[in-house]
Amino acid sequence: MQDILGNATTVQTAQDLQAVNDFIEGFLGYNQCIIAVLTAAETSQNGLVHIYAGLLWMLSETGDIPQAAQQHAQKAMAATGLNPREQLLLQTLSLWLQADMAGVRQTLQTLLIQWPRDLVALKIHQYDDFNNGRFLEMLRVTELCHSAAANNAYFQGMRAFAFEQCHLFDHAENAARQALALDPQEAWAQHALAHIMLTQGRIEEGMSFLSAHTQEWGRLTSFLYTHLWWHKALFHISLGQQDVALAIYDEHCWARDRTFSQDQAGAVSLLLRLELTGVAVGARWQDLGTYLVARQHDVSQPFLTLHYLYGLLRAHKPEGNFLLTAIRHEVARKKSSLHAAWHEVGVALADALAAHAQERYDAVLPLLDPVMGRIGQIGGSHAQRDLFEQIALDAMLRIGENSRAQQILETRRLIIPYDVPTNTALAGLYEQSGLSALAQEATDRWRDRRTVG
Repeated sequence: MQDILGNATTVQTAQDLQAVNDFIEGFLGYNQCIIAVLTAAETSQNGLVHIYAGLLWMLSETGDIPQAAQQHAQKAMAATGLNPREQLLLQTLSLWLQADMAGVRQTLQTLLIQWPRDLVALKIHQYDDFNNGRFLEMLRVTELCHSAAANNAYFQGMRAFAFEQCHLFDHAENAARQALALDPQEAWAQHALAHIMLTQGRIEEGMSFLSAHTQEWGRLTSFLYTHLWWHKALFHISLGQQDVALAIYDEHCWARDRTFSQDQAGAVSLLLRLELTGVAVGARWQDLGTYLVARQHDVSQPFLTLHYLYGLLRAHKPEGNFLLTAIRHEVARKKSSLHAAWHEVGVALADALAAHAQERYDAVLPLLDPVMGRIGQIGGSHAQRDLFEQIALDAMLRIGENSRAQQILETRRLIIPYDVPTNTALAGLYEQSGLSALAQEATDRWRDRRTVG
């Protein structure tokens, strides 16, 4: 039997094949059907079903190695008759369980050279590349599949996002449009276009584009559902429609799976962005912090951990200090695969975020400045990492570094000329500097922008 990508499998029943295809479609398309593989694995004897169930547990981002993933790997090893491609997938799972990510990537590349339509392998490779700031590698690995999978919407969506993260926006938009021509509901391609439009300052276009697709997102897994709404909220913030963005936070971004890592990080990010534009968020930090307590020891992905840390500190949870201690312990573990990211960038960011959360604004910039050029090492998209520049800007404005803040704000305005938060900040800065005419120009720009949409 072949899977939906055209790859030969060793499954022998329609039920197992459906489970395999549900995992593939769910993983590549962020569809909730992905969870069906776990139900099927409860009774299945097929090795591939257990491999995919194990991989799903590894993707759950619990902060440790899930015991269930170990169990599924053992069952897959006990199964007989795996074909060579499936054996490489099992090897991928086994190496991942050992935290040997270099071995994982090498195995996946070996697999993709022989079976370039195994887009699950491509997606896992890109997942690890993205989490570790290897954006050029995200793009390079798609070349292994291009000739065989160019007619696949999922592939074009993955390629679009890789181009976008490399700032190759024309190529990115072309790939995203190809994906949507193949499947208008390909959500990862929609996501790539949202990134492109935000980065290029196409705010009204981006808001309209996402608005046209919101009715499709109900089928998506929690991460991409909340993340697409997060992108939509950013467009509204740029338009000065913070009330709409706050409603999106309440009704969508913090309304699905409050225990999932990506939903938690997105909520922290959006709540802080809203606060930085002057929105009073009430007791939302306290509510969010309740769900972050379980992350007090989770240092497995620096980008996510930093969001947990900020949220815990803003909620005044003692677990925030526990997490800061856990970060320092991770830095001391020189044999850890994350040592470089934490030692070179992450610990300084953690200290800077702690200073900002605790309103020690004069301590923020000395900690942030030495590492701002290397933040990509901790993963996350450049749109997500922009939060750190916004924190730096906020600190500058609070401690009176107006000259430096003006340079950054005017540079940001070159990309998004009528961005309301940027022009609001400029208006206040120019007024403080005795430049009333420039303050009025900035005020007029943001007032014009608020009438859009």
